Amino acid sequence: MAGDELFGELPEQARPQGDAARQGAPRLREPRRDQIELRSMDIDSLIGEDHSARVIWRYVEGLDLSELEDRIKARGDRPGHPATSPRLLLALWLYATSDGVGSARGLARPCESHDAYRWLCGGVSVNHHTLSDFRVGCADLLDRLLSEHLAALAEAGVVDLDTLAQDGVRIRANAGTGSFRREATLDRHLALAQAVVAELKREVETHADAGNQRQRAARERAARERSERVQKAQTALAELKRKRQQLDEKGGNGKKMKEPRASMTDADARIMKMADAGFRPAYNVQVASAAGEQIVAAVAVGNNGSDRGLMRPMLEELHTRLGQLPQRHIVDGGFCSAEDIEWAHEQGVAVYCPPTQSKSGVDPCLPRRGDGAGVSAWRERMGSEAGKAQYKVRTICECIHARWRNWDLRQLPVRGIEKVRAVVLWHALTNNVLQGARMCADRRIATA
Repeated sequence: MAGDELFGELPEQARPQGDAARQGAPRLREPRRDQIELRSMDIDSLIGEDHSARVIWRYVEGLDLSELEDRIKARGDRPGHPATSPRLLLALWLYATSDGVGSARGLARPCESHDAYRWLCGGVSVNHHTLSDFRVGCADLLDRLLSEHLAALAEAGVVDLDTLAQDGVRIRANAGTGSFRREATLDRHLALAQAVVAELKREVETHADAGNQRQRAARERAARERSERVQKAQTALAELKRKRQQLDEKGGNGKKMKEPRASMTDADARIMKMADAGFRPAYNVQVASAAGEQIVAAVAVGNNGSDRGLMRPMLEELHTRLGQLPQRHIVDGGFCSAEDIEWAHEQGVAVYCPPTQSKSGVDPCLPRRGDGAGVSAWRERMGSEAGKAQYKVRTICECIHARWRNWDLRQLPVRGIEKVRAVVLWHALTNNVLQGARMCADRRIATA
């Protein structure tokens, strides 16, 4: 074989000219991506010793997950494929939350390629259906774990639960503004959806073709789900009308109210004023945290566009979760309610909340006629330098909201208030696990 035919498949290169011809062609290492490599790999060496995935795994290793393991049917010699470990699913979602992964499909993909997720999986394959069901199906477990972890941090002296701060954050719902409909439109959509369901059901029953029958069954299921969403919107609309009627009986708010509307996509979502002054479908998430320590003590999810009147429900939730009320409770000015302040005073809770500035220019911290004992003590407290200094600690709790934004909690990936609560609990528990680990490490360094 001729010399010029030996490597005939290689691309032809131009002959060098001038000085390059005398020196010879440059020798370069070019990438060859069609090569096959065989590598030996130690899974445990994929991530460093101080990686956050190891912190999360150390946390889940010590948990009692018997309530989830008891549901597994594959036991002993009984037939059935082994189930994915609930401990692994919990660790995956906690780490995915801190990594800004918001969907089950988005979590299943890096489990095959990303080193941290591969380390957590340890060779176990997961699918997005299992991940999705686990995320929204264990809200009660997350609530228990949040309480137990908080109690452990308090017992170790890492956090102080005598002073708590409460703040609300509005998170965009998984629904569009155009999905909100008035009562007449909802009635029309419901009648149309029910007619489509009845027609498709009749076609499924009368036609024997299996392939077409499956398609008709899928269309019938989609139409039925649409009908159910419209019915939920009608129920939400009836609740809105009832609340508006109660407001009118109390004298109203002095404004002409528009006809109420409800979303056909997420019936629990409400149009709210967001931080950028825009109006979009959202949920109002209330967060109570240890003042100055960025540790979540309790969360509550609602669809009330205003924070007013939400302090007492949060204090009652804290009493249920912790078995006690805080000595000091710091809230923003939007929570100011004389009734709630009086109730908190009776329970032995000192409220730190800036009073609303009056249009007349009178100092709002001065006592007023008709003030109760709790409100009078609150005005005096907020007029003092010590009270103002205590209130400044509230701003640190907003770091939790900022962290959640960095974790891409800008628009909820689920619909319905119960599923939204589950997603918020994932973020709260993840925040506490990672922040608690940092605080414990700092404490060990300080005492070393």
